Amino acid sequence: MAITSDVQQKINTWLKGNYDAQTQADIQQLLDSNQEEALNDAFYRDLEFGTGGLRGVMGTGSNRMNRYTLGMATQGLCNYLLDSFPSQEIKVAVAHDSRNNSSEFARIAAGIFSANGITVYLFEALRPTPELSFTIRHLGCQSGVVITASHNPKEYNGYKVYWNDGAQVVAPTTRILSTK
Repeated sequence: MAITSDVQQKINTWLKGNYDAQTQADIQQLLDSNQEEALNDAFYRDLEFGTGGLRGVMGTGSNRMNRYTLGMATQGLCNYLLDSFPSQEIKVAVAHDSRNNSSEFARIAAGIFSANGITVYLFEALRPTPELSFTIRHLGCQSGVVITASHNPKEYNGYKVYWNDGAQVVAPTTRILSTK
């Protein structure tokens, strides 16, 4: 299976863009070893918000959970929060489970919220999702995020978004977040 032109364009963007050296080396290694199927799968689409958030296999590419796809999702949520709550202090809570990379992803998300002037309550250790829902309501947060892939295999991770009522976001909010 040959690499499609759309996939090649995304690959070139990731190779030439502001991505870390290890990410670029991982892509180059896939190119050098002619792993076209793996490259097509990693870049054929962007992860999209589904029920409550993002979920995907961890790895390099636009169709994978990684610091960049998580960062884009978090910036999109920031944009939506800033549009939805103008002239208000915006607060979010961020939690994570015990999955691989969950604590790192939680710290990355917290940093992006903070860089956008949003007050962040980052749990210092893993927490169950119901505790995040309680915290959102208890602290008067407009939103919250938990890094988890629930019941999916260990290769996966996810980014679940909650609203100020402590419940997961649903359509049409998930569609709006996909465009931010």
